[in-house]
Amino acid sequence: MFQAGVEAALPQLCVPAHLPPKPKGRTVIIGAGKASGAMAKALEDAWDGPLDGLVVTRYGYRLPTERLEVVEAAHPVPDAAGREAAQRIYDMVQGLTEDDLVLCLISGGGSSLLALPAEGVTLEDKQAMNKALLASGATISEMNTVRKHLSAIKGGRLAQAAYPARVVALMISDVPGDDPSIIASGPTVPDPSTNADALAIIEKYGLDVPENMRRVLERNEETPKPGDPCFGRVENIMIATPQASLEAAAEVARQAGVTPVILGDSIEGESRDVALVHAGIARQCAMRGQPEAPPCVLISGGETTITLKGKGKGGRNTEFLLALAIALAGMENIYALAGDTDGVDGSEDNAGALIYPDTLARAEAAGLNPKAMLADNDPYTFFKGIGDLLETGPTMTNVNDLRAILIEKG
Repeated sequence: MFQAGVEAALPQLCVPAHLPPKPKGRTVIIGAGKASGAMAKALEDAWDGPLDGLVVTRYGYRLPTERLEVVEAAHPVPDAAGREAAQRIYDMVQGLTEDDLVLCLISGGGSSLLALPAEGVTLEDKQAMNKALLASGATISEMNTVRKHLSAIKGGRLAQAAYPARVVALMISDVPGDDPSIIASGPTVPDPSTNADALAIIEKYGLDVPENMRRVLERNEETPKPGDPCFGRVENIMIATPQASLEAAAEVARQAGVTPVILGDSIEGESRDVALVHAGIARQCAMRGQPEAPPCVLISGGETTITLKGKGKGGRNTEFLLALAIALAGMENIYALAGDTDGVDGSEDNAGALIYPDTLARAEAAGLNPKAMLADNDPYTFFKGIGDLLETGPTMTNVNDLRAILIEKG
């Protein structure tokens, strides 16, 4: 099921069907995101004729290309390579004409990889802010609202720089609701949020902000808003979504004689809280046959969050599963998988993990304390200790998380 969800969003399947016609003038290719290296490769394979451009992706996510340059940079905390790539991309779209086309390959992770700080903000400032946001429990929408207003290229500013050229952005969604203004912080999308919104999020989570960053957010200069003329030349196209991947996973279940129940593609909240809700639904299926009788599988997507309080290792999917295992307390006939479709859960080397009815019993035999490790935000160590990590390597796409809870007949 997980593999089917990933394959439904692979760029070699999604990119060719959405390519625009060639322009009278130049075609400039730019891109950023975890899937953007694979998108560049898919574009090369499908495009007849010369290509010129630059795409930035996460370290380890580059595929070999001949006509397009693909560079790698850091995620989720930006580095100098991302800043240099973002500056080069920004410079490439300057001075174009109405006859030219800027084809953008945008996917999740672009917020960190497209790291061009606004005037008055340093790379070190952005690194510190990213780390603080990641540990705060803020949603992806809240994080990207702050990132937009500290950037010279995100929040529609790339489209503004490319005007009057035509801009076509092919997007692979990794955000709840597929909001294009949130994917990679919306470099080609009008930004409805304001500097005041960014400041409010900073205050909400009590983030420590250097005075120079606060001054940037308090000044009058804003991101381009809906109605700005530059967006009259922009087309943003969603080519892969979390919902489509959940549907692909559901079809695998149907073929196996298991009834799928899709709970939603945009579930947010603290990982351990979401786990408690999923556990409750799984129990109801197992014990009451509602909302579906076994054999059935609960499927969900979206992006949960973690408010870091411990010093352990892990990501939102392993945290979800450890909390789920504790909540289910070894119930028979219930199994679960949760993983990030990009192949990396947080900043570790696994996509996620799996749980079984005997997960807690095996952990106890291995000398592991599930509740203590959850309290220390240490789910990676827990699942590694019992050999139940889900390790796929980079998948070359990214449509957020996929969770599946299988309830078999008793």
